[in-house]
Amino acid sequence: MKKRKKESPMLGRILKKIAPRLDASVLLEPEWGITGQIIFKSGRHSYFRYNTLDLNPVGSSDIAKDKDYANFFMKSMGYPVVPGGKTFFSDEWAKAIGAKKRDSEAAYLYAERLGFPVIVKPNSGSQGFGVALVHTKREFYKALRTIFTSDRVALVQQPVYGKDYRLVVLDQKIISAYERIPLNVTGNGKSTIAQLLKKKQRTFIDSGRDTQVDTEDPRIVMKLKHQGMALSSVPSRNTKVFLLDNANLSTGGDSVDVTDRIHAEFKKIAIQLTKDMGLRLCGVDLMVAGDIAEKPNTYWILEINAGPGLDHYAKIGKQQEKIVENFYLEVLKHLDVK
Repeated sequence: MKKRKKESPMLGRILKKIAPRLDASVLLEPEWGITGQIIFKSGRHSYFRYNTLDLNPVGSSDIAKDKDYANFFMKSMGYPVVPGGKTFFSDEWAKAIGAKKRDSEAAYLYAERLGFPVIVKPNSGSQGFGVALVHTKREFYKALRTIFTSDRVALVQQPVYGKDYRLVVLDQKIISAYERIPLNVTGNGKSTIAQLLKKKQRTFIDSGRDTQVDTEDPRIVMKLKHQGMALSSVPSRNTKVFLLDNANLSTGGDSVDVTDRIHAEFKKIAIQLTKDMGLRLCGVDLMVAGDIAEKPNTYWILEINAGPGLDHYAKIGKQQEKIVENFYLEVLKHLDVK
């Protein structure tokens, strides 16, 4: 599998661009461009690193980064989290902490009890890396090996199905919301899936979106296999073929803005959840069995993110870039509060 390309952070560049609108300035660390200092007109200083700003409390942010801990607290407050979630450790870490009953073998036995297919994901990962829907023992252990290259804790869950949404909340207000659609291609009756995927990558480049689709990602091969296809298959005209199960924009997913369509109850849920988790800024990821414009019936909280990165969303188009700039302008206003 190809090594994942490290993408340049976007937050610092956006903040430098929009800060002067508030008579503020940004001092960006020049070598890596991932950390910076915001100097407000009032003399107040604030800092950021990657997508994390001086907005959320440290404790709440750390909980949000740990999917298992976050699920525990959300479930205790009555929020519908993804069922069957349990964490397991790499064999080396399980041995080091004396948790043999939580090693990779125990993880597989747990997955068997849940019943395949199951979702396997890094417990503290982001941007969809390592998230896989697996159907067999071989696929399960392969997914674990991938996860344990970057995280020593894996989360095993039952899959839930519906439409995937991200709602971004800032101080009890929905700033933006969009549906996330997994990486897919649409057939023309002539091209193979591999060719259609390369064409899609070119459209990303042409639009200024720096998403790198890994055509050798084993999850793509696995997803196609379970649909009776391969990269060499030629889908018929207008047939949409999904290539991944996770809908992250960073892995080639598409987005549809739904900010103006959200049902009032979903707004209340996202805002209250953000508050209950001790956060001011939060990306709330929902799986909805229905549509977000309808009154909530069946839905699940997939996870929360205290530093919701909007890099990929901003690079989809000029309209999305404007939305993100306006969003961070609001963030700066909220940061400049004594």
